[in-house]
Amino acid sequence: MTLREPSHRVSPRARWLWAAGALVQVAVAAGVLMILEAASPLDLAWWAWALVGLALASYVVVMPQWRFLVHRWEITDTAVYTQTGWWTRERRIAPMSRIQTVDHVEGAFARLLGLATVTVTTASAAGALEIDGLDAGRARELVDELTLRADAVEGDAT
Repeated sequence: MTLREPSHRVSPRARWLWAAGALVQVAVAAGVLMILEAASPLDLAWWAWALVGLALASYVVVMPQWRFLVHRWEITDTAVYTQTGWWTRERRIAPMSRIQTVDHVEGAFARLLGLATVTVTTASAAGALEIDGLDAGRARELVDELTLRADAVEGDAT
């Protein structure tokens, strides 16, 4: 039997959030490259800078789209199931009986876009599950739903 993808996508607005984060990363990388170029005896040709610029711009455009196609989530009666990544894919399933905390976070830019992240902490060495890029209203509903479902399961989440 093959593990199927989770059924729900994150908000389409998550692509803007991820693009903004990529833009900041690209700006930092470009700044570091310029400092290294200025401090280095090597003089890069214009075409080398054009290739670097093209690669960085491609990252800002392609990565958010790709991530949106991959990122999915699902809540069942028995588990939380997530799929994340863009270069590598990670699928995680956390049984309701293992949930310890459910957190809701809205960063400043995410809040402007009406987005939030739900983090499900479990008794797992692999760490918490994150559902990033959810509509803020749906994220609040999800926190309430997960809290009630986890509370209804017998056990102490260890």
